[in-house]
Amino acid sequence: MVKTPRPTKAKPGRKVEPPERLRRYTSLGALIHMLTIRKLTLLNPATWDDKNDTYFMSEYKRLMGAKTLLALCFAMGDETYHHWRVFSSGPDGVCIEFNKDKLLAHLAAQPGVTTRMVDYKTIKTLRGKPIPVTDLPFLKRKPYIDECEHRVIFLDTDTAVEFKDIDIDLNWIDRITLSPWISPALRKSVEQALQAINAKAGDAPKLKIYRSTLTGNSEWQALTENITGVPAKLATEAEGTAK
Repeated sequence: MVKTPRPTKAKPGRKVEPPERLRRYTSLGALIHMLTIRKLTLLNPATWDDKNDTYFMSEYKRLMGAKTLLALCFAMGDETYHHWRVFSSGPDGVCIEFNKDKLLAHLAAQPGVTTRMVDYKTIKTLRGKPIPVTDLPFLKRKPYIDECEHRVIFLDTDTAVEFKDIDIDLNWIDRITLSPWISPALRKSVEQALQAINAKAGDAPKLKIYRSTLTGNSEWQALTENITGVPAKLATEAEGTAK
């Protein structure tokens, strides 16, 4: 049983802000795996696309004399096209939003686990300057700054493993967002399947599942009704065409 961290008590007269969320962009398969076993799975970063990042991670592992270095990445910023395309591209992508305070408090309490925001630097900023070894897993080049990443790593100097599962409370999931590219014909079945898997947990509440409207939002498109400044002649022609 996962122990839920105690919530922070608000001071009298102070407005209680809603908890921040950690966004995990991943695949539908990874989400199903997480809901089924009720665990987060940290994996080997050697297969990451950014080879600068994987090199820093491998150097950290070597310099620390570790046999295992695993990681899991979250985003702190708002939903962006970059997040969907890079971390969960295609119709099978999903975004899992967690309660930040509860999840990080739980992860930080695990032996060998460190959680920290990634620091984005330029080569010029770091050139010729000493870099603490403990900073290596949390450094990326500045062009990646929009990711606003919060990284979780696991280090083990004794045992070599390719993954690590950490128990979580499914109540820490605030919402799940399906890919903006998922077919409308598949959406209902996917939602029903996820709810059925989650229901087997017994004590987990019904999942809040939505579909991203990032690439197709009716409210945004309706803003064209507010357009002004169209030349009178063209406006008249457009009105006639609409009729």
